[in-house]
Formats: sequence, C-alpha cells, structure tokens
Amino acid sequence: MNRESKLIISIDIGTTSTKTLAVDYNGGILGSHSIGYRLHTPQPGYAEQDPEEMSEAVIECVSQLMAKGGWSADDVLCVSFSSANHSVILMDESGKALTPVITWADLRSAEQANELNVIGEGLGAYLRSGTPIHPMSPLPKLIWMRENRPDLLAKTSHVIGIKEYLLHKLFGRYVTDYSMASATGLFNVETLDWDPQNMELAGVKREQLPELMPSTGRIQGLKAEFAERMKLSTATPFVLGGQDGVLANLGIGAIEPGVAAVTIGTSSAVRTAVRGPLLEPEGRLFCYALADDYWMIGGASNNGAIVAQWTAERLFPGKAMEDVMPLAAEVPPGANGLFFLPLLSGERAPFWDGKAKGVMFGLTLAHTEKHMLRAAMEGVMYQIAAIVSLMKECGNEVKEIRASGGFARSEIWCQMLADILGVPVSIPESVESSGLGAAQLGLFAMEEGRGPLLRWNAANGVSYEPNMDTHAIYSELLPFYLNLYHALKPSMHEMDRLPI
Repeated sequence: MNRESKLIISIDIGTTSTKTLAVDYNGGILGSHSIGYRLHTPQPGYAEQDPEEMSEAVIECVSQLMAKGGWSADDVLCVSFSSANHSVILMDESGKALTPVITWADLRSAEQANELNVIGEGLGAYLRSGTPIHPMSPLPKLIWMRENRPDLLAKTSHVIGIKEYLLHKLFGRYVTDYSMASATGLFNVETLDWDPQNMELAGVKREQLPELMPSTGRIQGLKAEFAERMKLSTATPFVLGGQDGVLANLGIGAIEPGVAAVTIGTSSAVRTAVRGPLLEPEGRLFCYALADDYWMIGGASNNGAIVAQWTAERLFPGKAMEDVMPLAAEVPPGANGLFFLPLLSGERAPFWDGKAKGVMFGLTLAHTEKHMLRAAMEGVMYQIAAIVSLMKECGNEVKEIRASGGFARSEIWCQMLADILGVPVSIPESVESSGLGAAQLGLFAMEEGRGPLLRWNAANGVSYEPNMDTHAIYSELLPFYLNLYHALKPSMHEMDRLPI
C-alpha cells in the first residue's frame, strides 16, 4: 500500500473527553470516536482527573475507531497527538502515579502564583519560558507541592502531564515535545531546553523531567499488549504532536499573518502565529511552540461559554440553551448600561488573576433577565477583545478571525464577536480543529518536513461581517469594562480574607 492511500490517526486528549479521528492523505475525515471521563473537585479550587481512566479512554478510543472503520495496522501511516496542557502528575520510581492529574483548571496554587509576582520572580520566569504566571501553570503547582506536600515530592521520580503519562504507559519512556513543554513554565523558549532558573524555582531537577523532542518527533516500539488492543503494530510510528490550542490554529488554517483563531468552548482562547518566540513585556500573553519555527502567541480565558450556560440555567431554569440564546438579540449592544465581569472561575488572560470574581455592574429596575444574559455574553467577548488588543500591541495586526468550538454554531455569538472586534469572523466547515491539526502535523513529520506544514487549509462555511456602527459602540464600552475590573480588583482579593 502506498503512502497516499494510508490513514493518519489523530488522538485529541481533551479536558472532558478524548476524540480520535481517521484522516486520509487529503484531509478528509473518514471516521471518529470519542469517550468522556470525569473531572473531580474534592474541595474548592481543586480540579483533578484519574490518569488511568484517561489513558484507558485513549486506548479504547483508538480500538473502537479502527473497528468501526474495519482498518488494520497496515492501513495506518502514523498516529499523532493533540493534548490539553498544563497538567501535573507526580510519578514514583516504579512508574506509579503519586497524584491524580492536576488539571489546568486547578486553582490551589493561587497564592504561590501571586507570591511569584509580588517578589518579582514571576516576570523573569515568564520572559524565559513564555508561560504567564498563573495557578494553571505547572510552575506554581510544583511550588505548592513543595510547600504543602513535601512528602510526595520526596518520593517523586518524574514530573509529567497526561500525554507523557500515556506515552510512558504505551512505550515505557518519559518523553515530551517542545509544544507541551513550552506550556509548563519550566522550558526556555530560546534554548529549547529545560530552564535551570525556573526548575530551581519549582524545586525540581532535570532528571525528573521528560526527555525533550520536537513536536514532529517520532517514537516506535509500542508495547505488544497495547498494539493488540489498539489494532496497531508495534512498529506503528507515533508522532508526539503538540498541545490542542496551537494545533487548533493549524487545523483551521490560522497560521498566516493577520489571521487569528478564537476557540470558545467551556473556556476560550485567542491565538495567532509568529515566526519565532515573541514575548509580551508585562507577561500577559503566552508564547507556545508549534513546529518548524512557528510559535503561537495569545491568551486563554477560563470563562467561555460556561458563563452563558451558568447565566441561562439560573435565569431561565428548565429551558434549553438553544431556546434561550436568541433572547439576547432582543437587547441592544451594551445591554442598556449593564456590564458583567464573567470571572466566575478566576481568570487567565488578560488579567492572570486567580482571585478574580464575577461581577454584575450597573443594575437598575429597568433591566431584565434578557439584559443579564446579553451582558454575560458580551463580557466573554470583552475578554477576547482585550486579548486581541494585547496581541496588537505586540505588533500583530488581526484582520480576520477563524472561530471554532461550540459557540461557533451560534449566529448570535459569532455576530457579536465580529461586531466587538470589528473584523470578519469565518467558521470552518469542520469543527475538528485540533484533531485535524494533529493529523497535518503527523503527515508533516512523516514527510520529514519536505511538504508544507499547512497542507489542508480548512474550507470556510459561514462568514460574519462586522456592523461598524455597533463596533463603534463597543469600542467605547471596552475601556470602561477594563477599568471596572481594575477598580474592583482590590475588593475581589479582599474577599478571600473575609469570614465567608
């Protein structure tokens, strides 16, 4: 069988589920399968998952995909990964997990992140690593471990994330790629190596961290038991791939100048490509590796569509989201002076404030549930607009948005995004952005960089043009919104000291 007739299997390890795709040489999706898993919150601020449950979901996902398509190992060119980032798992010498997966959403290290910034170490750590200082990041998570669970650190042989856990299970190797490493806060974006100063801050040693490889790196030698279960060969090449955010840009073709990707699911993110590391002077944008000298800068917000869902459930109990969302369109832009700081889960970009709180500001007797819903949706979009403004300050003009995630199916969301940003918003026909990005990267790796990185420029489905009159309104409201957060920030932080 020639190369062009084979499949690329992509594995996208997400926060709530893993999804596998079978992709042909031309970017066509021939099959898919997904399996969900649980998020555990044993106490406030904690967000954990079971690494065995997640890794078993991956193995079963590939097995089911192969079975549904009737494919054999001979049909597969390679397997390539996309993964959620920022997770931490402590492993002992025997390869057993000492902790659950501590996910990006875990906020227990908020004090440690804040202290890094207060003592002035945080900005230096960011300028070396490209990872903003926030409890999402493994760096403050590890400082928390050092201060609160030194007993576990004393038993720790390796510090890894969920993708590295899976690779160790399948291949018996602790290995990671530059893309995943660049989101840990422990990786130096200039040397492409673990950073000695940041490792010292975290209290870990080089030998405790995985072997580093480019995102196009390939490993083989899949253990026989898992090859049999996944219907693959022990010789099937596995491409390390990268983190889901940067691969989403690749999957929808947003790696060209002036084109940014916006993803809104539970959380939200904005990313645009640059040709080499680019750092924001105040540490407010991430800078993560993709491949072949492509890097992604941008920001992720904790508070995406989950804010609208939370608002709708409380204001319109028993009604389906698709029935509630159109009500927001009955309210004019700006919600008649009602603002909602949608910071229900703390915040990453643009504020990087784990202690941020949600605020409804400007309420009057004239406001209704519809105004509150509109204000919540606009608040999510103001967060995105603030991130885009930071990207522009770094010299990256944004002339087009390509949107993905569950919100991309909503005409109201998409038009609101176009109006607030003042640029066209296009929706690719396929919503499988990270999975397709992983497949493209896998093919690029198998061709050893001889072909283009962007092979399948995603076809656009619907496009939304901005209403420039509405954009003018939002342009006046955005500075007020941002000033509102900064004015209330001291009170948000003071709440943590109240006996409530």
